[in-house]
Amino acid sequence: MAAVFFFKVLNRTIVIGKENVGVETNTLLLPNHQSMIDGFLVGTFVYFPRTLLRPNLFPWLPAAWENFFENPVMRWFSDNWRCIPVKKGRKDVGAMLRMEACLRQGTMIVFPEGTRTRDGRLLPPRSGIGYVMLKTRPKAIPVCMDGMNGLQPVGHFWPRVFRTILLYYGKPVDLSEFYSRPVG
Repeated sequence: MAAVFFFKVLNRTIVIGKENVGVETNTLLLPNHQSMIDGFLVGTFVYFPRTLLRPNLFPWLPAAWENFFENPVMRWFSDNWRCIPVKKGRKDVGAMLRMEACLRQGTMIVFPEGTRTRDGRLLPPRSGIGYVMLKTRPKAIPVCMDGMNGLQPVGHFWPRVFRTILLYYGKPVDLSEFYSRPVG
């Protein structure tokens, strides 16, 4: 509820396209990445208000170990927000296996860029999630956020308030052409 208060009351969040997602397992939300709290925005509104009664609907979120798990207080929050620790800058096989298992059981948010943009433009995707996608063949939903870089720019710890944020859940993307390729 704190996230809803922050994004809806202290800021103006416009959510479009939630009907494109559905509640089936093996659903992958693929948003652009502008701030440290993007995952909480996407995860909060995708199934809200259903998550109040069914918290297991809240999506899994791979998150950088150094940002979300080194501090014991942040670690507690991250564990309770279904974050999966990922060690940045190396091939974290354990994290990939956990992502694969979690995705098969529910919904997951993954930032294809792997890092936050500094100027709002999309960055090239990283390859790690491609492997997980080939193994699980999820329903892939593109997600677009606009305004998060003004809410919490790279390098700022405290988010700002009274900003407008647009959150758009797109229609599922057919990736069957890629799923026919061998994994390895």
